[in-house]
Amino acid sequence: MRTLSQFLRATLLAVMTVPGFATLCAAQGSAAEAYTSEEAWLCKPGRQDLCASGNGITRLSENGTGTVEAWKPNPLAPVDCFYVYPTISEDPGGNSGWVPGPGEKRAVEHQFSLFASVCRPFAPMYRQVTLAGLRSVMSGNPMPIDPGLGYADVLAAWRHYLKFENQGRGVVLIGHSQGARMLAQLLQREIEGSPAQSLLVSALLPGFNMDVPSGQDIGGTFKKVPLCKTASQTGCVISYVTFRSTVPPPANTRFGRTKTPGMDVACVDPVALSGSEVKSYLPIRSNLLGVRTAQADWLAMAARTDTPFAALPGLLSAKCVNAEGASYLSVASQPASMAQRPNDFPGDILVNGKALDDWGLHLVDINLVAGNLMDIVQKQSAAYLATASKSK
Repeated sequence: MRTLSQFLRATLLAVMTVPGFATLCAAQGSAAEAYTSEEAWLCKPGRQDLCASGNGITRLSENGTGTVEAWKPNPLAPVDCFYVYPTISEDPGGNSGWVPGPGEKRAVEHQFSLFASVCRPFAPMYRQVTLAGLRSVMSGNPMPIDPGLGYADVLAAWRHYLKFENQGRGVVLIGHSQGARMLAQLLQREIEGSPAQSLLVSALLPGFNMDVPSGQDIGGTFKKVPLCKTASQTGCVISYVTFRSTVPPPANTRFGRTKTPGMDVACVDPVALSGSEVKSYLPIRSNLLGVRTAQADWLAMAARTDTPFAALPGLLSAKCVNAEGASYLSVASQPASMAQRPNDFPGDILVNGKALDDWGLHLVDINLVAGNLMDIVQKQSAAYLATASKSK
């Protein structure tokens, strides 16, 4: 059975070789008009939307003592963030429509809303391949899907942002899974080698198999944009996929392995880069798919807190691992000595109570290290602004 990535690449190649491909490209025009409407954006600065209300994080120590940490959007943030959400639409067709459903809203709340504290948030809707489309591909009986439609929308949103919103500001690209793939294509086709590359603070692209030559930080997926090696480096990419240390990527994994000779799947460790411990901001009440956890200690924590996120300092450790043909961010739990807080976290995709090992911790790729990523964005923003000021 082909993976979604293989299916999309094969289908896109087939589309590009037929005369009707020009019609697909023409969809950019209508999409460009769509982004003049406020309704085409899930988040934009200066509005009351999903990124404007602020979020609370309950920080639980090992002895169960809880404190609430408030996060609020920063309207004076020095750089912008442009976010593209993962495969999450609950629309019934192969491609989603323009109306945001609970999935798109939940993705923004879980993965992106906190970043409004460190950057001005921009999150466009796009007509992605839906969850129904993904399931149909995985079943071997794919429904009609337009593999180029989502990218045409993201490209139109990006061009609208540059023309009407950017005003020469630095920008961080943030995407996960299908969203990371969309932004990888945008970097390859639209940003690398263009004037827009000078605006790139960084690109955070977890949950996506990005190829890089073994032992190198450039080449493979990107030719001019390297992997980030320090938190003060700008114009670079942070990419990784996550798996539990006890369940590394299996032979049939969807993430963490590449079939390209001489290449590894990129793994940039946000924890090492930020120079701190793991800073997880994990959704308390449901996972990215909207499924409520059955984990008893997590349910107990949810019952006694009102915040949407939990931070459990000292619970987790993480490091990049390259072994047995796989490259990934390995995450381990460090159970507390006193059972006053959860000793594990819900992050697996479960089917009939069994975790799908080939997906790893895909649902929480961002949340596992969200605090580390935000720390890095702040450091990169400062470095970008310092460089920009010297060049004037």
